[in-house]
Parts: sequence; structure tokens; C-alpha cells
Amino acid sequence: MSERPEPTPVAEVLRIEPTILLIHGLWMTGLCWEHWIPFFASHGYTAIAPSWPGYGDRTPAEIRADPKALRGLTIHAIIEHYVKIIESLPSPPIIMGHSFGGLFTQILLNKGYGVAGVGISPAQPSGVVILKPSTIKATFSILGNPFTYNKAVPFTESQFHYAFGNALDKKESKALWERYSVPAAAHVLWQGALGLLGGGDGAVDWKKADRAPLLLVAGTNDHVVPREVVEAEKKKYVGKAVVELKVFEGRTHGIVNQDGWEEVAGFALEWVKEKAKVY
Repeated sequence: MSERPEPTPVAEVLRIEPTILLIHGLWMTGLCWEHWIPFFASHGYTAIAPSWPGYGDRTPAEIRADPKALRGLTIHAIIEHYVKIIESLPSPPIIMGHSFGGLFTQILLNKGYGVAGVGISPAQPSGVVILKPSTIKATFSILGNPFTYNKAVPFTESQFHYAFGNALDKKESKALWERYSVPAAAHVLWQGALGLLGGGDGAVDWKKADRAPLLLVAGTNDHVVPREVVEAEKKKYVGKAVVELKVFEGRTHGIVNQDGWEEVAGFALEWVKEKAKVY
């Protein structure tokens, strides 16, 4: 007579994997994560990528044609938007963000949300005093004109090529511009720039001891958030909470939807599974 199999522990039957919340950055929508959602699904995780408030379910082309919802959008409004989403989930999520989404990930973890966070090419929180020439060039169409403060500022093909497509030829870059790019919600960028010396809605508590584990990811060919900026963010964090840095060679600010994105997504997931003890 064959032995009866051991019953599955109730905890295993009832265990629910945390949702992965993906947050996009400036000039993008949730569509930028389109490859990551099925990738995580293949590993047993549900991932969602809701866009910033006011974007709705519109395509990038539709937003480019009518960007008025981006005018005057603030960091506070965006954070509150994602807080409501997080509080509607069945359990605390894994939070991953790119660019300003990486800053928002840090702010949400600072507020006690999430079991772990990953900031990919993350905009710096308030008080990280570093500004590289390539960042100035990539953002000059906004920060070079104070009248853009509450505007939705167009993002041209050539600007996209410098900021996101600098490892691509112009034809390849244009295809990605058409698929993913939207005008900038300029007020958000102004808040980030004005927060360089500290304070404001982009601030975090660098010493917070009970913050969930945080991974910061940098690319060595990023014009918008250069490696040195991400390294400076890492150095600001002190205390017992886990904060680590991973650098990917040759990656640009298009790190989440250009060649090699799978390596970044896979590393991020394995890191979270180890540090946050989710499987």
C-alpha cells in the first residue's frame, strides 16, 4: 500500500504573493512596463502599472494630442493616487519605480507602504545635492524656462533620443518615442529641482530604521539620472534598514523597455524575494 502524501500546510494553501506595483516616471505612462507585467506573471506574480492621476487609460498618442491633465500635477497628488491604489490591494505590495517613479517608490516606503522597493534610475529625493551636465541638458526644455512651471511641456523626438534613446539609432529611438513618450508634467520636475537643497514633497527620512528593503538600480549610460546620482542617493541612507545598489553596464534611461530589460527585471525580482522573504 502506498504512503499517503503529507498534507500541504494551511499557511502554504492560503499564502498570497504580493502584487507588484510598477510606477512610471516623467515623459512616460504605465505602458512603459508592458514587458514586465507578463514577465512577472510567468514567475507567479500579479503586476499592475497604473499611470499617474489624470492620465487615465489613454494611449501616449492620445495624451500627446491633449496633455492638459498634466498641467499643475504635483508630487503630493501622485503619491496620494498610489496610496489609494496600495490600500485597495489585499496585502502590501512590492513597489518598483523608474525615474520619478523610483523617487515615488522611496517616498512610499518612507511612509510605511510596501514589503520591498526597487528604484530604477531613480530621481533623487530632496537633499541629494548633485546635478550632472547631462541631466541639465536632458531637462533644459523645462528647467531652462520658468514659464513652464505648471505646464505640460512637449517632448520632441530629438529630446527623447538624447534622454532615452542614446544607445539607439534615430529610427529605433523614434519608434520608442511614438510608442511610449508623453509631454512632461513640468511641475513635478520643478519640485524635484527645487528640492535639491532639502525639504518639500520629495523628502524622505534617511535614518528610518523600519523601512522595507530598498534596491537602487543605476545604468552607466544614463543621461537623465547618471550613475553618480544614484550612488549619491545610496550614500545618504544610514541606519539599519537594508539599502543596496546595483549598477548595470551600458544601460540608458530607457533601461525598462530597451534591450536587456529582462536582466534588470529578473535581478530585481530575485533581490526582492531574498530580502523581503517572498517566494
